Amino acid sequence: MALQFESSQVIDRPIDKVFHFYAVEHVRNHPRWDSDIELWLDSDETLHIGTIIRRRNKRGGKTVEGTMKVLEFETNRMLAMEIQDGPAVMYGKTTFEAINENQTKLTTIIDIPWMDENADKTFLNNRLEHAAQIRKQLMESEL
Repeated sequence: MALQFESSQVIDRPIDKVFHFYAVEHVRNHPRWDSDIELWLDSDETLHIGTIIRRRNKRGGKTVEGTMKVLEFETNRMLAMEIQDGPAVMYGKTTFEAINENQTKLTTIIDIPWMDENADKTFLNNRLEHAAQIRKQLMESEL
């Protein structure tokens, strides 16, 4: 069975601003909350279903090239991607829920089909939570 991670947090900003920062500007902002990742597009297109984002992951001292393919993109609701780092494939899905006009609940689920659910999740959980805190700080200070 696949390994799954889930992380939720409340951002003290309206849903449209959170979605724009996280999803619409994903290529620009993701490396800001995860410094091991470089992202770029081969064209000036905006993100939509089918967009391929190129990526370079420098985690663990080894550089791995890959892609992120947008599978779902619903304004102010969801962004889902298939992530390929070298031969490894995983799936990420982030949902956006307005709690009130000034707060948004952001929930990210990452499925790693090739990892056993009994694997030690400590390292990856810590990385996800650290990135989430940086992302929250960026959004709340800039939006």
